[in-house]
Amino acid sequence: MNRLEITAAAAEVFRRVLNNPGLELDNDLTASQVAGWDSLSHVNLTVSIEERFKIRFTGKEMRTLKNVGEFINLIEKKCNAANSTNS
Repeated sequence: MNRLEITAAAAEVFRRVLNNPGLELDNDLTASQVAGWDSLSHVNLTVSIEERFKIRFTGKEMRTLKNVGEFINLIEKKCNAANSTNS
């Protein structure tokens, strides 16, 4: 999966979990900029992203993320790592 595909798939998850069909993701977007993105919805986002991409995050990885761009980078890294071990 390339970054564009990952971003599109992640956006679907964000829209569903945050109940915000018009939400557009960009690299600088943060939780404080999105209505309804609180600590509980963040956990739900994390679990939903893990399920969608069949990856797992550590607590440390999640605590270091500052914005959506970093989240997408991490998803891409994890997907690429999973694909290289499955090849």
